[in-house]
Amino acid sequence: MKLIIGLHHAHEQHWVGDGFPVRTLFSYQSMGEELSPFLMLDYASPTAFSPSTVAKGVGPHPHRGFETVTIAYEGELAHKDSAGNAGTIGPGDVQWMTAGAGILHEEMHSAQFTQRGGMLSMAQLWVNLPAKQKTPPPGYQAIEAQQIPTIHLENDQGTARLIAGDYAGFSGPAKTHTAMHVWDLRIKKGAVISLPAPNHWNAALAILRGQVETDKGVAGDASLIVFSRAGTGIEVSASQDTHALFLSGEPIPDPVVGYGPFVMNTKAEIAKAIEDFNEGRFGRLD
Repeated sequence: MKLIIGLHHAHEQHWVGDGFPVRTLFSYQSMGEELSPFLMLDYASPTAFSPSTVAKGVGPHPHRGFETVTIAYEGELAHKDSAGNAGTIGPGDVQWMTAGAGILHEEMHSAQFTQRGGMLSMAQLWVNLPAKQKTPPPGYQAIEAQQIPTIHLENDQGTARLIAGDYAGFSGPAKTHTAMHVWDLRIKKGAVISLPAPNHWNAALAILRGQVETDKGVAGDASLIVFSRAGTGIEVSASQDTHALFLSGEPIPDPVVGYGPFVMNTKAEIAKAIEDFNEGRFGRLD
């Protein structure tokens, strides 16, 4: 089994735009090597929004060099981008966007959610792209809840929704540029679960809500358990009903240089991304 090499708690909350109060469970600035190919994870815990006539969210902004994966748990998110993609994701749905060479997009509360209000809860994961695939044409995968296979864990200890990767003969619908597992877990109180993760892959378990016991301490709401690369799986014990996100992937060995919404391999590539954005080469968001 992989060893636990870190336990981190995300206590501080900040707003992304005016629609998403999030806690950042990790970012590449502090855990780049330990969590590659994953760059960042923001979690918006359940928050009540009142009915409104004006949609909240994040207005038009650029990305280049990586992918964003948005998982909706409660509420609805409307997406629109400069590649012509648009859609709404609701509970259980996933939006997997490849920024690639450059894209503009906005993420807003949907019109229906804005009008009626309610609870909103989501997670957004940033996934790196290898150097040779940093600048493909932008892409968009709208993955509906019914497309995601749900696997029952051994001894009825919980379930795993396979967003990306393979398990127990099933495959997640997301198409990825490098090998990885992205699984949405519901673990029952008292369960001791074992999950596979290949030797030399990075692995982490993000505890969104609930509680897991580790030899490093208790991982509660908005906590991250980081595992060693060596070993062929992970094992954890849940002391409460727990909602978690299991991330495991083959590390990308390339250097990572980031600046805001751009993640590239060199400072020169960052400068080029800023220039291209300022010159309008990311397209238009009508």
